[in-house]
Amino acid sequence: MTAVEARFETGPLFVLHEYLLDNGEQIGRLHTYLRDALLPALAREAGGAQIVLEAIVAPHQPQVVMLQEFRDVGHWRATMKRLKEDAALVEANAVWDRPGPYLSHSISLLEATEYSPKIVGGSVPRIFELRVYQAPSEWQLNGIHERFAGPEIPIFHRCGIEPVLYATAIAGARLPNMTYLTPFASLAAREAAWTKFQADPEWHAARQHSVEQHGFTPKGLSIALFKAAAYSAVR
Repeated sequence: MTAVEARFETGPLFVLHEYLLDNGEQIGRLHTYLRDALLPALAREAGGAQIVLEAIVAPHQPQVVMLQEFRDVGHWRATMKRLKEDAALVEANAVWDRPGPYLSHSISLLEATEYSPKIVGGSVPRIFELRVYQAPSEWQLNGIHERFAGPEIPIFHRCGIEPVLYATAIAGARLPNMTYLTPFASLAAREAAWTKFQADPEWHAARQHSVEQHGFTPKGLSIALFKAAAYSAVR
């Protein structure tokens, strides 16, 4: 996690935490720790957007995902150092950790793309879809970004798909990849939006052009659906 290329040292960074949990008390204890200890500490030290999501359709359930925004990699590193010196947070972490906090915990560093919108909070609960496109190479990943930054986002919006985050993973699993997060009013709204998008002739033409230019065939695609935690700043 510390061996991040210098070209990623500037620009908005999102740290994605994925907690895989058992079906017992782990999920309740995790929510208590995040709500009462970690998120307030991060809000004090880092500011930025915070999103906490609980899986409703995912390869593993229960699962909780947390996204925290930082100004850049240096800001993240400095914040982590300060949090390790926060006595109240250290104690809260110890209490949470003693009974066994999770089955597994993974971290990815996501650099927000230049075309990613600013994340704003909301009070109306929504469904969130997290998609990860793993590309066979950096060259082919660039083709995805060119397509999204060009014709694809206007088509998305026309079809009712409005992601709140587009990002390139700079550290973590399944590299290289593009990760994006999309809220929908409901599962029905999501289904209708994607059905409309899949039938859009302009999208088919844009995708074909992208494939001809970059030869992109996804090496891996993962899709998971979440609901926002009640205490999530972005819902």
